[in-house]
Amino acid sequence: GRIATCSITDRDALNASKWVSRTEGIIPALETSHAFAALKSHPFKPNSTILLNVSGRGDKDLRTLMND
Repeated sequence: GRIATCSITDRDALNASKWVSRTEGIIPALETSHAFAALKSHPFKPNSTILLNVSGRGDKDLRTLMND
């Protein structure tokens, strides 16, 4: 019960990357976008503390994002 895992599709990660870019003004790497997608799909408690490491640069993934 100490860890829960989930599966995120590439489509979910692309959508999450666009969501974070629009709402926060940063372009996360697609690897990090999988974690952002998991945040949107996981039912957290109102007082939960969430730590997410935003690593990598999303500008290297712009071609993929723009072709989507």
